[in-house]
Amino acid sequence: MADTITIRSDAETEHALDVLTHDGSSRSAAIRQAVLEAALRKERAAAMRRAVLRMPIGEPDGVDIGAEIAHGRDSERR
Repeated sequence: MADTITIRSDAETEHALDVLTHDGSSRSAAIRQAVLEAALRKERAAAMRRAVLRMPIGEPDGVDIGAEIAHGRDSERR
């Protein structure tokens, strides 16, 4: 048997549960499904971040953006 989890709800949570149980689902089933879907979204987002970090960024173009910005600010101050 699974463990029991207790949550403290508020008006926003109660509204969300009303939406999730509108189709006749039990509160327990709706919460269980919402937790599973949230975990899946987090896993997908983490996988996407890892994929982006593995993407090749190409060769540097020789432009130092930081230096260009600093030079522009120095010119503005004078």
